[in-house]
Amino acid sequence: MSAARRKSVTDMTVGDPMKLILSFVVPLLGGMLFQQLYSCVDTLIVGRFLGVSELAGVGSTGSINFLIVGFCMGVCSGFAIPISQQFGAKKYSEMRRYLVHSIYLSIVFAVICTLLSVVFCGQILTLMNTPSDIYEYAYDYIIVIFLGIPTVFLYNLCSGAVRALGDSKMPVVFLIISSVINIFLDLAFILIFHMGVAGAAWATDISQLISGLIAAVYMIRRIDILRIEKGEWKYQQHYINVLLAMGVPMGLQYSITAIGSVILQTAVNGLGSVYVAAQTAAGKVSMFFCIPFDALGTTMATWGGQNVGAGKLDRVRHGCRDASILGCVYAAAEFVIMFFFGRGLASIFITSTAENASVILDASRLFLIVTSAFHIPLAFVNIVRFLIQGMGYSGLATLSGVFEMIGRSVAAFGLVPVFGYIGACFASPIAWVLADIFLFTAYAHVYKKTARILAQKNGGKPSETR
Repeated sequence: MSAARRKSVTDMTVGDPMKLILSFVVPLLGGMLFQQLYSCVDTLIVGRFLGVSELAGVGSTGSINFLIVGFCMGVCSGFAIPISQQFGAKKYSEMRRYLVHSIYLSIVFAVICTLLSVVFCGQILTLMNTPSDIYEYAYDYIIVIFLGIPTVFLYNLCSGAVRALGDSKMPVVFLIISSVINIFLDLAFILIFHMGVAGAAWATDISQLISGLIAAVYMIRRIDILRIEKGEWKYQQHYINVLLAMGVPMGLQYSITAIGSVILQTAVNGLGSVYVAAQTAAGKVSMFFCIPFDALGTTMATWGGQNVGAGKLDRVRHGCRDASILGCVYAAAEFVIMFFFGRGLASIFITSTAENASVILDASRLFLIVTSAFHIPLAFVNIVRFLIQGMGYSGLATLSGVFEMIGRSVAAFGLVPVFGYIGACFASPIAWVLADIFLFTAYAHVYKKTARILAQKNGGKPSETR
C-alpha cells in the first residue's frame, strides 16, 4: 500500500488511546451531525410548511423506522467487525474475503427486508394504534423509506468497511454531500412539486443512494487493501457463518430495542396527536444532542475490533476508560443546555401559531429535561455495548437490547396508563439503567474470557499493550 493511501486508514493498536479516540470521534461526529441534519430538515420542513398533523404522522413512524432500518444498519455494523479484526491482525486477504461475503449477504438481506416491510407496512401501523387523523401521512412517508432499504445497505456496508480500517474522515465527506442533496430535494419535492410527506422520504432515499455510490467508488478506487482480487470472490460457507454470527445479533439488538420503542409509541399514540407531535419535536432535538454518544459507541466498536485482533487487551480497557470520561463530561454539559434551552430548541420544529403550540412545546421541554438527566447511563450503554461487539461478542450485546425493551415496555404498560405523558418521558431512562446493569456484568465476563484466550495463544504470557 502506497504511503499516500496509508493515510486513509488508522492503526488503532498503537499510540495514545485518548488522542486516537478523539481523532476518530471528531470526524465521525461531524458525519453523524450531517446525517442527523438531513433527518431534522425533513422534520423541520414538514412541521413548518405542511403542518402539525403531517409532523405527527412522520414522527409516529420513528419507532417502526428504527425497527426495520435499524436492523439493516446493525447487520452492516456486525459485518464490519471481522473486517476490523483482520485488519488489526494484518491479515488483509482474509479481510477482503469477509468483505466479499458481506456483499453477498447484504444483497439477500436487502431483498428480504424490503419485501417484508413494504407488504406488511399498513398492518404494522394499524397494530401501533396510529391515530386516524395522521395515519395517511404516516403510511405515505414510511412506505417510501422502506423502498429505500437497499440504499441503507449500500451506504452502511461501504462506510462500515472504511471505518473498520480506522478512517472516520471520508464517511463525513459522503454524508456532507448526501445532506446537501437531501436539503435541496426536500425543498424541491415539498415546496415546488407539492409531494407532501412522501417527498421528504424520497429525498432521504435518493440522497442516501448517492452517498452509498460515492462510498463504494471511494472504497474500490482509493483503498488498495480493500481492492478484491479474483480468487477472493469464491463463496465459502465459513465466512458466511462468521458474518451471520456477528451481523444478525447486532441487527436484532437494534430491532429488539426498537420493539420497546414501538410498544411505547403505541402507548403515546393513544394519548393523541398533540403528544405524538411533542414527542416528535423533542425526539429530534434529543437525537441531535445524543450524536456524541453514538460517535463514541461506533469508535469503541472499531477500537475493540482492532485491538482484540492485535492481541492488545489492555488497550481495550484503557480506551473504554477514556471514552467514558468523554461521555460523562459531555452528558453533564448537555443537561444544562436542555434545562435552560429545551423549549426554545423544540420550537424550531413547531410554529407559535400552530394549534396547541404551547402545550406541545411544554411537553417537549419536559421530555428533554427528563431524558437528558439520564444521559450518563446512555453514554455507558453506547460505549460498553459497542466495545463488547467489537471484541466479537455480539450475542451478549444483543441481550442488552432485551433489557431496554423491558424498560420501555414497563413504561408503556405500567407508567403511561397511570401517569400519562410523563410516564413516557421516563421510558428511555429506565431502559438505559437496566441495560447498564447487564452490560457492566457482561463486559467483566467478556474481558476475562478474552484475556484467557489471548494468554493461551501467547503461551501464558500477557498481551502486548504498545
